[in-house]
Amino acid sequence: TLASTVSESRNLLEVPEFPKPEVPEIPKPALPNIPKPKLPEVPKPELPKPTLPELPKPTFPEIPKPAIPEIPKPELPKPEVPKAPEFHDLPKPTLPEVPKPEVHVLPKPEIPEIPKPTLPDIPKAKLPEVPKP
Repeated sequence: TLASTVSESRNLLEVPEFPKPEVPEIPKPALPNIPKPKLPEVPKPELPKPTLPELPKPTFPEIPKPAIPEIPKPELPKPEVPKAPEFHDLPKPTLPEVPKPEVHVLPKPEIPEIPKPTLPDIPKAKLPEVPKP
């Protein structure tokens, strides 16, 4: 197609590189030092404190408390609990005598001393000397 041949021919064309123009630095102008204007002090007006009108205290009618009849508590007879014996009043338990078993001591067996074996002297093997290069 025509569009593909145009894009291919554009790719084939070499675009020359233009040197970038040098832009001189423009110094920033110094701003004049302008003092900030002071606002005049405005006195605050004193407002009168609002006073609330005194309201009469409400009176509530007294409600009589209902009389609660006193119910007498029945006296229950205390059950008699037998007193437990004191610790020192308890009889001391007696343990039955157990006969000691007879112990038979066995005589110690005599172990004969075994002489330690002596190792024969083996001379150390000498390594052959390697000449240094």
